[in-house]
Amino acid sequence: MTADRPEDVVHLGHRPLIVSDVDEVVLEFLTPFKLFLESRQHRLLPHSFRLTGNIVDLQSGETASETTVKALLDAFYDAQEQWQTPAALVVNTLAELSAEADIVFLTAMPPRHAARRRALLDALGLPYPLLASEEPKGPLVNHLHGGRELPVVFIDDILRNLHSVRDHAPSCLLINLMANTEFRALAPVPDVGIHAAADWAEAAPLIRAHFGRWAPRS
Repeated sequence: MTADRPEDVVHLGHRPLIVSDVDEVVLEFLTPFKLFLESRQHRLLPHSFRLTGNIVDLQSGETASETTVKALLDAFYDAQEQWQTPAALVVNTLAELSAEADIVFLTAMPPRHAARRRALLDALGLPYPLLASEEPKGPLVNHLHGGRELPVVFIDDILRNLHSVRDHAPSCLLINLMANTEFRALAPVPDVGIHAAADWAEAAPLIRAHFGRWAPRS
């Protein structure tokens, strides 16, 4: 599924909406990607909060170019079901939250990989609608929510995406969550108004508190 026409694949009820990123939020990404790189004679070094510039070729010792990093990512996504696993507590937490809210996954990946990601999520017990897009996330979340007077939550590991949603859906609760603790320590500190959660155990109470502040009109 692509995010060109989200209304074609996502049908929301009259209840709160949770929009979540996938890599490093719902699925482990950096930990399995490091193992994948090792299998391809490359290594990811935690020097800074980025991929390009931090991946080295173990045979030559050279830093991988942006083109090589992109090719490695494509190869990883082509085999994602062999490597990626759910983030801690995510399956049960989302199952519980789905009783009171609609859940949509918004993954920043080339749409050509979406079918494999859909199959992986289904196999892991994460059957919620999936949109795959490389477009800015703010307009997509705003389009999904459609200005409804209902709570909306957005969860992502990258501040750029959280800022985009803040600009386009200002009523949204923003949560910064990243599964990999090693790279989380290198990440920029979230701005005021963006809530940091170490895991889904911390994110769930923030989400429920946000829902609790909404009072439907009589």
